[in-house]
Amino acid sequence: MKKAILERAREVFNVEIEGLAVVRDNLGESFENLVQRCMETISSGGKLVWTGIGKSGYIGKKIAATLSSVGSPSVFMHPVEARHGDLGIIQKHDLLVALSYSGETEELLVVLTPAKRLGVELVAITASASSTLGKMSDLVVEMPVPREACPFNLAPTTTTTALLALGDALALVLLDEQGFTKSDYGRLHPGGAIGRMVTTRACDIMRDLEHSAIVDPGEKVRDALIRMSHFRCGSAIITDPKRKLLGIFTDGDFRRWAEKDMSVLERTMSEVMTPRPIAIRQDALAVEVLKVLEKRHVDDIVVVDENDMVVGFIDVQDLPGLKIM
Repeated sequence: MKKAILERAREVFNVEIEGLAVVRDNLGESFENLVQRCMETISSGGKLVWTGIGKSGYIGKKIAATLSSVGSPSVFMHPVEARHGDLGIIQKHDLLVALSYSGETEELLVVLTPAKRLGVELVAITASASSTLGKMSDLVVEMPVPREACPFNLAPTTTTTALLALGDALALVLLDEQGFTKSDYGRLHPGGAIGRMVTTRACDIMRDLEHSAIVDPGEKVRDALIRMSHFRCGSAIITDPKRKLLGIFTDGDFRRWAEKDMSVLERTMSEVMTPRPIAIRQDALAVEVLKVLEKRHVDDIVVVDENDMVVGFIDVQDLPGLKIM
């Protein structure tokens, strides 16, 4: 029984993968024209208005949300609600994109003529340009798929998966065409972890010098440990009098030395420190800090300014509280 369940599930995957491959391979001039019209719309201060009903409507909402999140202003307009006032969503310079695999969805078709009277172009994403929707449209992007994953070839499955992928492709092509950056992405996601990762900088999450164990190279290990304990940090940063970075000494270093000889307490920091430790610039993004922590398997990173002078350090144990991890 379990084998039959898994075999059927994998068959669904295979049918939908087949459909995706067909849509991918059939991308052509009409998709390029869609990208061009989207760019013209956005450049003129307009937005992309997506409409559809049923499963296509749900996908349309997701496509609109994805596009908006990567710099292409988009909204979803429900075709039934549009007949009762929501047609006001459409404004001059907008582009209307209608989604219907059959191209014969009555609830969608009846609102398109009033919408076109507002002077906007209509793009159809459908299986066939010869459908009613296709004939009404200024541009048609055809996306026929071989079959649905449904055993009756009725329930929208492969078609909605393909439409979703087509929307993602459009969103990311437009991202590239507009030169949309990681910083731009962060500005559009200010409330979430993703936004914090791409807008927060090292200087925003570091402990400053007043809350760091900064020690001289001639200071004894004993005294450095007291300072580390006072500031509740796992590392002492060794600098020269001008705050130029010389080295680092961690509580892990102390344990390794102490296992050999407890007289390490009387040694100077210059004798036990790790010279040229990992450091990151204060203007580095939080996402870069995490990459260093994960790649180098360290718990602390020294933060320096543009002159390589120590300005603080980042302790990995602080990051969860700052909602960076």
